[in-house]
Amino acid sequence: MDIRVIRSARRVKTVQAREVDGVLEVRAPAAMTETELQPVIAKLKTRLERRKAGRTLSDADLEQRAATLNRRYFANRLSWQSIRWSSRQTRSHGSCTPQRGSIRISQELATLPRFVLDYVILHELAHLLEPNHGPRFWALVNLYPRTERARGYLMAAGRLANNFTP
Repeated sequence: MDIRVIRSARRVKTVQAREVDGVLEVRAPAAMTETELQPVIAKLKTRLERRKAGRTLSDADLEQRAATLNRRYFANRLSWQSIRWSSRQTRSHGSCTPQRGSIRISQELATLPRFVLDYVILHELAHLLEPNHGPRFWALVNLYPRTERARGYLMAAGRLANNFTP
């Protein structure tokens, strides 16, 4: 994993790291030396990788989440052929082909909080009933009580795609 260090004179003690587009972005105090910073970066990198590995879900896990959301918000009205992770989706969170009943979820979302992933899954499930982003579609999506919070999270993370706007 590439590492980008961003130093700030305003930062006094703390070092913060997050993954941004596959790069570990480290924010550190300007006064901190490389010798002081390297062990901190190593620790943060290990912690991030451990957290990321622990949150990875399988296709079967996606199927189970979709079934739970279908039961809870759609009264088991929906059916689909497959729901899988996709490593090829980098510009959108997910896709649904209602005619084939296939749903793909971007692997980039695997490490996001569960409520955000549930929102994206529910968004794609709603396309099984409403293939567009019209008012009826958004009425279905808004059945999920954490829709606004999940959208806010995606917006703050710079991941809210244009097709996700009501």
